[in-house]
Amino acid sequence: MSLPNPGQTDRTAINRLKKRSVEDRDQMYEILDSTILCHVGYVENGQPFVLPYGFVRDGDRILIHGSSGARFMRELAKGIPTCVTVTKLDGMVVARTTYDSSMNYRSVVILGAAEEITGPEKNELLEKVSEGLIPGRVSEVRTSTPKELAATTLLSLSLEEASVKVRTGMPEDGEGFGTGVWSGVIPIRVVADEAIAGDAESEGLSVPESVKAFIRNPKA
Repeated sequence: MSLPNPGQTDRTAINRLKKRSVEDRDQMYEILDSTILCHVGYVENGQPFVLPYGFVRDGDRILIHGSSGARFMRELAKGIPTCVTVTKLDGMVVARTTYDSSMNYRSVVILGAAEEITGPEKNELLEKVSEGLIPGRVSEVRTSTPKELAATTLLSLSLEEASVKVRTGMPEDGEGFGTGVWSGVIPIRVVADEAIAGDAESEGLSVPESVKAFIRNPKA
């Protein structure tokens, strides 16, 4: 069953600055695949909570993992309503007035309820999460133990109900042209520094290929 394109439900339709709305599932995939950090929100006893989590996309869903002892993960595993946001900041838009200044960004908002993944596929999908965070790392380390797997909760959230919003380009100055005030864009991109060894043993070892590759092409 094919899922609807982003922004095509009553809850995800973008009304404010509709020209920035993107109803293209492939473009949503590109945004989600370019980063590994999301913010997950839910309400517990009337109190909103929002926490950052690593994630990867698996087809038409995202996968999130965390400690099985964390209250946050236990609550989400119950299937309560949740909202996940992903944002890529691409630049500061510096207009001739502070009113017209803005940011260039790509964002995805996902609504729904998470489902806990258990059984034989859990280990395979946890490895897929690890590969999504640092590609190639799984083959460089030992397999997770049953105890480690039991201590980890794996959740999936469908991309069925989502919205995508993108702002690109230069400032849209309403007033001020010809006043001698500079306007433009400050591009922003993510870079990774050289890896730092975690202990004496690691200082004597070569930096693994997965780490080198991540430094060359970081996702954050």
